Amino acid sequence: MLTIPTVTLNDGTDFPELGLGTYNLRGEEGVEAMVAAISNGYRLLDSAVNYENEAEVGEAVRRSGIRDELLVTTKVPGRDHGFDETVRSARGSLERLGLSRIDLYLIHWPNPSQDKYVETYRAMLALRDEGEVGSVGVSNFTEAMLTRLIDETGVAPAVNQVELHPYFPQQHLRAFHAAHGIRTESWSPLARRSELLTERVIVDIAEAHGVTPTQVVLRWHTLLSSTPIPKSADPARQIENADVFGFLLSNEEVAAISGLERGRLWGGDPDTHEEM
Repeated sequence: MLTIPTVTLNDGTDFPELGLGTYNLRGEEGVEAMVAAISNGYRLLDSAVNYENEAEVGEAVRRSGIRDELLVTTKVPGRDHGFDETVRSARGSLERLGLSRIDLYLIHWPNPSQDKYVETYRAMLALRDEGEVGSVGVSNFTEAMLTRLIDETGVAPAVNQVELHPYFPQQHLRAFHAAHGIRTESWSPLARRSELLTERVIVDIAEAHGVTPTQVVLRWHTLLSSTPIPKSADPARQIENADVFGFLLSNEEVAAISGLERGRLWGGDPDTHEEM
């Protein structure tokens, strides 16, 4: 079993440097995939109401027999923004998960046209104070949105989960996170459905270190102080994805990978994208 190192969040929580994305892991096959990941050393599971698999995540946690070692993430969908709505949404998630606590609770998208993300965040902080939620964070938030949250509530999010990969390294946002004690988390860390893993610079670095292109990219994430959450249902691929802490990339290699930057891949601009 692999051991994935942790970092400490701004609320004192030990947070893995790599986790498992669970999007589209559903049904018995999805449960078995998550149980395999846990047995292989994963301790962070990333779900959301809109993934429609909270029940499977909860079942995998129960089968693992190590609930206290795991961090379960889920997210408030846009349709549940607002103080009372968020409280109801969290309790619905807890019921589907079959757990007494959400370890990391995120706002899935800010949906600025609704202008309810601050009161949503206040509700999440209240749930944290009541013990129903562990860490409170956000997803897909910009610097301006994070600044507003901090200014209006006095509490910086523990995590901001954003699109981040070598084509979109988010340098300025990561610097803002570092300055405010916010942990960066990367969704789509391997830039799915792109040619990223065949880029010559990544292939050459992989060959130089005797690892795979996938491992190079995931190691790049961790060296940028971001937690990637690659999804895989295949146990062998899960092990490959998590076995990235036994080698280092040089500063020059990290910079060369970041030099692939070309922007967002799927048009999910938080200032305009709405997801209910």
